[in-house]
Amino acid sequence: MPPRRRLVAALAVVAAVVLAVDQATKALALAHLTEGVRTPLLGHLLGLQLIGNPGAALSLASGMTWIFTIAAVGVSVVIVRVADRLGSRAWAVALGLLLGGAVGNLVDRLVRPPGFGTGHVVDFLAYGDWFIGNVADIAIVVSAVMIVLLTLIGVGIDGRRSADAATVSEESAPRDGSAVEAGSHEPGGGAGPNDGSVTEPPDTQR
Repeated sequence: MPPRRRLVAALAVVAAVVLAVDQATKALALAHLTEGVRTPLLGHLLGLQLIGNPGAALSLASGMTWIFTIAAVGVSVVIVRVADRLGSRAWAVALGLLLGGAVGNLVDRLVRPPGFGTGHVVDFLAYGDWFIGNVADIAIVVSAVMIVLLTLIGVGIDGRRSADAATVSEESAPRDGSAVEAGSHEPGGGAGPNDGSVTEPPDTQR
């Protein structure tokens, strides 16, 4: 399998694993948790609390479900389109996490109550008094951190570093003096006075 296809396959596998784990844990939460009742795991820092979230990841911006549904579709389409440019394993993992997380929450918005496109996302991981999320949210956050780090160190989606791109640009540019050959001629085809040619004095005899 060509390297780029392997990276696209890795992206797809990461996205599929995130989606499967996200939907499985949501099904377990719906089956075993009572909505609004908190079960501590690490004291007050982390617990299990089932809610239906009409907003974005991490229970933000409730009441804008349709907007986030459209945004999730847009993100998924963009990732699929740029996948053909992959040249970095780290980018493949980051985009796979983002795609899996986006699709995981998108599935909830499409199939869960109260209706198609406006379904509430199943959240059950309670972080203190800050927010309640799910596995898809974790994947999205990890992906965002990876993308920021990759951008800061200059690694592009195609695997090139920004310094490498600059080197390639310099190597492709003409070197100093390459545009001017030795013994260059003046405009119009005449030889210049310093081109090394010998000019005999004019014959003054008739």
